[in-house]
Amino acid sequence: MNRFLTLPILLPVVLGIGLLILQPKTRRTRDRYVMASSLATSVLSLICVVLTYFHDSGYLACILVSFSEMFSISLRIDGASMVYGGIVSVLWPLVTAYSLDYMSHEGHENRFFGFWLMAYGVALGIAYSEDFLSLYFFYEVLTLTTLPLVMHAMDEKARYAGRKYLVYSLSGAAFAFIGIVFLLNYGVGHLNFTYGGFLDPTLTAGDEFALEAAFVAAFFGFGVKAAVFPFHGWLPDASVAPTPVSALLHAVAVVKAGAFAVLRLIYYGFGADFLRGTWAQTVVMTATIVTIVYGSARALRTPHLKRRLAFSTVSNLSYILFALTLMTPAGIVGGMTHMVYHAFTKITMFCCAGAIIVKSGREYVYELENFGKAMPVVFATFTVSSFALIGMPPLGGFAGKWMIAEAAVASVNPLAYAGIGALILSTLLTTLYMMTIVVRAYFPVGELDQAALERVHDPAKSMWVPLVLLTAAGVVLALLSDTVIHFLWTVVPRSW
Repeated sequence: MNRFLTLPILLPVVLGIGLLILQPKTRRTRDRYVMASSLATSVLSLICVVLTYFHDSGYLACILVSFSEMFSISLRIDGASMVYGGIVSVLWPLVTAYSLDYMSHEGHENRFFGFWLMAYGVALGIAYSEDFLSLYFFYEVLTLTTLPLVMHAMDEKARYAGRKYLVYSLSGAAFAFIGIVFLLNYGVGHLNFTYGGFLDPTLTAGDEFALEAAFVAAFFGFGVKAAVFPFHGWLPDASVAPTPVSALLHAVAVVKAGAFAVLRLIYYGFGADFLRGTWAQTVVMTATIVTIVYGSARALRTPHLKRRLAFSTVSNLSYILFALTLMTPAGIVGGMTHMVYHAFTKITMFCCAGAIIVKSGREYVYELENFGKAMPVVFATFTVSSFALIGMPPLGGFAGKWMIAEAAVASVNPLAYAGIGALILSTLLTTLYMMTIVVRAYFPVGELDQAALERVHDPAKSMWVPLVLLTAAGVVLALLSDTVIHFLWTVVPRSW
């Protein structure tokens, strides 16, 4: 029965390779193939999560590939992987449905959706990894499967963004590997995720500084994908990719994989108790605080719509990282809360941006005058998502920010109070850079090109229905925030 866990990982990878080989001739055949593959993967993944939730003794765990008694690519679902795996499983098919119509304007769809499906399986592999070796394997493969998506257009900008993404990601992974080596040498003989960490106190005595330095290296290594300053530069440039790719990069696959890896590093590797109060905690927390303010400030100054949203992601991912660096149970729950709500919010916003670009050809904020009337569905969902990102109650962004601030106060760490100040400043900046877009769309101040606006309209049903579903799901989750937070408190610390 445990081999069932391999299906949501291997199935989309095999089907993605199959799509590259078969090269369907008609769009209808390919769309049905891709949609059925995504839905089947999602159903299998959610079944694994549900089965695990109702069986407290590691119901689903298996070895995918064994190299030796100590080293293997192995899978297991615990509390943290249930949350991240659930996010990926719910959002991926919705964006797939959106992308089927969107990519008809981009070309080379067989190649695109082949790597799209493979990246789906790899992202679930990160979620369901049992140990650091398995996580590292899938983490590296994610770079390779998403690189063709980033470079899809294959023009000069896309090739530059792809090279930058590859250099940043591989360099970061090299630093992350340093931490894994130290965990292996100073651990209890395995690399399996263990809530509370698995360092051996008899081995760490006297070498605390070296271990803390290794942790800092690994934090920034994994933090590259989470776009922590100063290693964030690849993310805004990657916005040249097709919008469905940007949506997944910013909301589900890549940046969230980086944050998830940092979560594993702190709470399931080195251990929060070992790191709390050290200079290493000060360094990484300071980096997250700087990134929160820097990302928001850059977003306010950036007129390009997708790049503005990209800098917003830089800031919001460090909300999660800041919560994790508090190194308390409340910190991990606060970080996971914001991870859930930010995923729904940001994926909707990027899909809205894609619809605007496809239907109007306009990419800059100052070009969106009166678009609220021209594209009512798109801007209604965009407006709700903007309020959620700002953190207006009762929408999801408020719950995430509140939990993080509450955890920061409870940590009694003087630096955490500076983090609260950064959250407040970032919220103000977020209000400015998001409301600038919304106000222009509904309350134009300049002269309008009425002839051009008459040609602008909402996209086809296949694109706007996912937008409405994503927005509705985010609102429902926000209204159920107490239930969501209680669920996170219940499952995240469980290692089984």
